[in-house]
Amino acid sequence: GAGKASHYISLTRLDTAGRIVLDGKQFSVEGTSWMDHEFFSHQLEGDQAGWDWFSLQLADHSELMLFRLRRKGGSVDPFSAGTFVDPQGHTRHLAAGDFTVTPGKTWTSPATGGRYPVEWTIEVPSIGFKASLHTPMAQQELTGSSRTGTSYWEGAIDVDAMRLGRPLTGVGYLEMTGY
Repeated sequence: GAGKASHYISLTRLDTAGRIVLDGKQFSVEGTSWMDHEFFSHQLEGDQAGWDWFSLQLADHSELMLFRLRRKGGSVDPFSAGTFVDPQGHTRHLAAGDFTVTPGKTWTSPATGGRYPVEWTIEVPSIGFKASLHTPMAQQELTGSSRTGTSYWEGAIDVDAMRLGRPLTGVGYLEMTGY
């Protein structure tokens, strides 16, 4: 809307190495990371209930980022959008009408009572893409702080997909609010 903005910068295939200390034990780690940062000028509108944000790193070295803003009445906000990055690094903007995200099985938080979809189907017909997403661990909710009161489900997802008639796997990250 007028006078409002949300801008993202994403670095989708960063080489990553480090160590994790867990229960006094050290583990060396290496792999690929996705760094994302948003700059925005406002919060959700009064008729918006929350959002679902997907970042997918696919085995063919393509990436897909989609976000769906949900309205309180159940419809999808037309400002929902995404970006497809092909294996050569070329980007393609995706408007709300270019993709569908359909929730499946849910997990209910024992802390907040929120019912979060932990399985999803994504379709992007213009790139010949259809995927099933699921999480390896349903309990990934971050409960609201005393300052904001907002709870999020944020966590790892696995991807089983078809693109242009070929099987494709991947991993990703899912963020959900407003459940």
